[in-house]
Order: sequence, then structure tokens, then C-alpha cells
Amino acid sequence: MTSIPIRLKGELTAKQLGRATVWFPIIGLIIGGILAGLNWVFNLILPPLVTNILLIITLVILTGAMHLDGLSDTCDGIAGHKTVEERWKVMHDSRVGAFGVVGIVLILLAQYAALSNVPSDKMTPVLLLMPTISRWAMVYSIFAFPYARPAGLGKAYKEATGWVQFMIATVITLAIAGGLYPLFNAGGFLLFGGVAVVATALAFYFRYKFAGLTGDTYGATNEVAEVMALIFVIIIFKAAPNLLG
Repeated sequence: MTSIPIRLKGELTAKQLGRATVWFPIIGLIIGGILAGLNWVFNLILPPLVTNILLIITLVILTGAMHLDGLSDTCDGIAGHKTVEERWKVMHDSRVGAFGVVGIVLILLAQYAALSNVPSDKMTPVLLLMPTISRWAMVYSIFAFPYARPAGLGKAYKEATGWVQFMIATVITLAIAGGLYPLFNAGGFLLFGGVAVVATALAFYFRYKFAGLTGDTYGATNEVAEVMALIFVIIIFKAAPNLLG
């Protein structure tokens, strides 16, 4: 989930790896904490727009661009008139196509534009919630929708993620949103609901295109969920600022 090196005593089994989905929101919170801390430091010496681009670069570095890679492969697979098997083959190709490049550029531009319009006094809770809820969206997609391919890294997650893992991940995410209530009022719960709707729509679309979901579409879901969380903050602030405190 990140590029942070962690020493393990032994090799993880596929089942152990799959069960790790329960911790996805916690990993998101850790990433958000790093971003929030850097935001505070950067703002001491840099203008907000420069700070925002540095935060996005940090997020890419922290995740090893893994989810952006999934987004790129997903965009390449969606493009054109192909059979499901042909889409799988395109996604499995290590080369990046034009649609993949466009997808990455557009998502980063959207992320930067949205982040630059988040109210400055709400930046800390937003940075904490954005990666937390987006990673919950991956757990939701893994649990609730069928896996497409007969093999792949995402299959290990799918096979080991049941009701227990999904419910614990959901409770953790809602608890984090509740813990930020003094800073963000009901905003965390509103973002959770909005991202859940987006993740559901994406999953149905991916299932239509690929006959199910894959590891690449999980990454794409994370990237879109992050951007939509930021956009929902802006919408809520414009429509009903009192809901954010």
C-alpha cells in the first residue's frame, strides 16, 4: 500500500495478504497524517499553491505511484472497442498507452485544482480523511463486487476479504470520521457517503467493461475516490458551510 519499507519475519501467505484489507483505512490515516504534518511545515515557508503540489508529489512518492499505475492500466483497458479478454491483455501489458497517460495527467490536475480550493482551515481534517476514505473504498470494492481474472494480486485480496474484514474496515473509517468531528463536524460522514456512491458507480462500470474488478481497478478506484473526496468538500463548503464547522 505504500513505499515505506517494513521488515517482516517471513513471507506472507496469500491469505494473510488478503486479510490485510482490514487495515487499509489505518494505512490511509497514516498517509494522511504525514500529509497534514508536511502541510503545516510547508505553509510556514511556502505559498499555498506550491505547498499543494508538494503534497501531491509526496502522496505519489509514499504510494510508489502504485494506484496511479492501476488507473493508467484501467484507462488503457477501457479505451476502444474490445472484448473482455482483449481488455485484460491490454491492462496486463507493461507499456503505458495514450489513454493511460491522459488518465494520470487528468487525475493529477483534478487533484491539484480541488486541493487548491479546499478551505485552509479545513485542510488538516481533509488531508486525514481523503486517503482514509479512499482506501476504505478499495475494501468495499474488493468485498462487494466479483473479481474478473482467474489470477492476479487482487485475487488474494478478494478471496480473503469477507464480512468481518469489511465491517471492521468500515467501523474504523467511521470512527476516524467521528474522531475528527470537532474539526470537521459532519463533513467526514458526508464524504464517506459521497465516496461510497462514487465507488459503487465505478464498480458497476468496471464490472460491465471487464466482467468484474481487478487489482488495477482497485487502484483506479482509490485515485478517483481521493479526487472526489476533495470535490465533495468544496461542494459542501459552497452549499452548506455550517456542515463543516
